[in-house]
Amino acid sequence: MDEKVEYNPRTVDEVFTDFLGRRAGLIKALTSDVVDFYAQCDPEKENLCLYGFPSEQWEVNLPAEEVPPEIPEPALGINFARDGMQDTDWLALVAVHSDAWLLSVAFYFGARFGFNKADSVVSLTSQGHFCRRRLFNMVNDLPTILEVVTGAAKKQVKERSTVSNFSSSNSKSNSKSHPGMQAKHAKPPPEPKEEDEGLESEEGDEDEEDPGDTICGACGEIYASSEFWICCDICEVWYHGTCVKITPARAQHIKQYKCPSCTNKKART
Repeated sequence: MDEKVEYNPRTVDEVFTDFLGRRAGLIKALTSDVVDFYAQCDPEKENLCLYGFPSEQWEVNLPAEEVPPEIPEPALGINFARDGMQDTDWLALVAVHSDAWLLSVAFYFGARFGFNKADSVVSLTSQGHFCRRRLFNMVNDLPTILEVVTGAAKKQVKERSTVSNFSSSNSKSNSKSHPGMQAKHAKPPPEPKEEDEGLESEEGDEDEEDPGDTICGACGEIYASSEFWICCDICEVWYHGTCVKITPARAQHIKQYKCPSCTNKKART
């Protein structure tokens, strides 16, 4: 391959940026550059793979010689089926295998989430699980390469737009009906109870969530009482105020806080 993996993405945003670049390159190969891609997939050649790179470029080449490879490898031998199938069916087959490869690369990097910091095993496991779930949600908000190649993505956008318009009109009418509703975002996560409090108080708080388990949806750091936090009223995920650029003073004037992820999700629909 002409391009090597010269970096090692560690955070959710870095891995997602890597995913977007590779995805863009693969989509380009199967859509705007499809004539060139088709010509390079000569069935007379050896096993060929379609690679996408973070730079939004693509390449048809032989698989990596290293065993095991540096990162997961894409489907092998895509060129052999080219002349034995309808062009649209062959492109759809390559597209779905490309989707599977993208996920394998993203979660190959994501498998190490949380393990670049010194902390307890329990905290690392919890942090890694939360980060991988966030990564999957970000990936899942995008149409698959198969949906783009087959045209299904355009149909879904139209359907989501119709549903979004209907939901928006309903939410506006509901918000007018509850002008006095108090948002919870200005409150920090609950403080841990002192050990010397009465038994009766401890029993009443058994079902409350331990604030030590709260993780910032942006940076993945665990809750600390000395910092200002804000909660999204849509997805109910907590964030450091500094991570989402919200100060305590500004939070007092926000009736309903939407985190960047929920805001971007609404913009895409």
